[in-house]
Amino acid sequence: MLATFAPPDEQTLRTLFTEANQGHVFHFFDRLSHTDKSRLLSQLDSIDIKSVNRIFKTATTAPPHDSEEIDPLPQDSFSSTIDPAMSEHVEEWRVTGLRMIAMGKVAVIVLAGGQGTRLGSSAPKGCYDIGLPSHKSLFQLQAEKIQCIQRVAENAFPEYKGQSVVPWYVMTSEPTRAATEAFFKDNEYFGLDSANVMFFNQGVLPAFTMDGKILMEDMGTVATAPDGNGGIYRALRREGVLADMERRGIPYVHAYCVDNCLVKVADPVFIGYCISKSAKCGVKVVPKQRASEPVGVVCLRNQNQHCNHFYTTDFLNAIESLEDALEYHVAKKKIKHVDLETGEFVVPKVNNGIKLELFIFDVFPFVEKLAVLETERKEEFSPLKNAPGCKDGDCPETCRADVLAQHKRYIEAAGGVVSEEVELSPLVTYAGEGLMKMVTLNAGMSSLM
Repeated sequence: MLATFAPPDEQTLRTLFTEANQGHVFHFFDRLSHTDKSRLLSQLDSIDIKSVNRIFKTATTAPPHDSEEIDPLPQDSFSSTIDPAMSEHVEEWRVTGLRMIAMGKVAVIVLAGGQGTRLGSSAPKGCYDIGLPSHKSLFQLQAEKIQCIQRVAENAFPEYKGQSVVPWYVMTSEPTRAATEAFFKDNEYFGLDSANVMFFNQGVLPAFTMDGKILMEDMGTVATAPDGNGGIYRALRREGVLADMERRGIPYVHAYCVDNCLVKVADPVFIGYCISKSAKCGVKVVPKQRASEPVGVVCLRNQNQHCNHFYTTDFLNAIESLEDALEYHVAKKKIKHVDLETGEFVVPKVNNGIKLELFIFDVFPFVEKLAVLETERKEEFSPLKNAPGCKDGDCPETCRADVLAQHKRYIEAAGGVVSEEVELSPLVTYAGEGLMKMVTLNAGMSSLM
């Protein structure tokens, strides 16, 4: 017998929102069609209004941190793969990470909710082609890295043959979800088993007036905005990702952003390092290019640029108990909305409202032991942020150049000679291994697929 679900009750929601001083969301309700009424009730039913009000109050009344003392990390809380003296430890970490991958104990999460608008594309950013000879998208490059590290791990630990599956959890947003799923299906999941690829949506929060009233996008829709990349923690629970990890028996997770063109997906060194530190949470960092570079730095507060993160699933599950203590960040924006008095659509010319965001690193102060690993920037971090030809870099041209320069280093380290640009498929090598038989690449061989 199929289960039936009752639609959200109008009176219950009216009472709930009115008591929360947000009853105006029903201002146009009686003018709506039956379909639009149902849609609005469903949206309101998905909003924990008491929690939302509390988040707004905490975010807008929190004291500034400008006057707080900032100190470097203690020496025993971080290590560096750049230090030649650490090479023996790096190999130990790599072996540990490969063992966990071979045993099927590692999953990866990609933050891929952004669109390629700044790049001149209407598609999700993960679909973007940075101009490599192969014209592979970011999603394809990362999918092939997963396939390669699974093979490398299984070859290193053949006793776990058949277990080295790295599930890939793809965080999308409401605007990019359908296009992302279609892109994966059209490309047959880039060679991965579709059963090991799961899509889930980043969360949203209502947009507010400056004094905390929820804005309406139109007469039957609450204005919302993504809740920041830190919303991933709530989304993992809400969308069933943590439950799927538990079903698979996965204790370790590597999370990264889709726009890092040099990312080492499921990096065994990073995973092994965090395990060696018995850390529940870890962050990989690279040196800043210059003091004024507008990036986050990891430090002590009474923030090196972080490029990806490690978690135990135990810690991800425990974040639910911390959520009331997390401080959302206020972003004052020009928010389009419907005027409650006139019913007219308003496109403001100045900031008229507030969007609230949680950053992925906002949980760090609550971590009992945070492991920080510094790695070489040219090997692991090349972000795709700006439009083609941008003079500030971090654009398709710099990403393409960084990837091809890395492949050139791989070939030369293996004893090869490169006379022109050469692209190595992630299916050929994960981090330069397996190339020892290469000697010379002729100019005509521009891409090893």
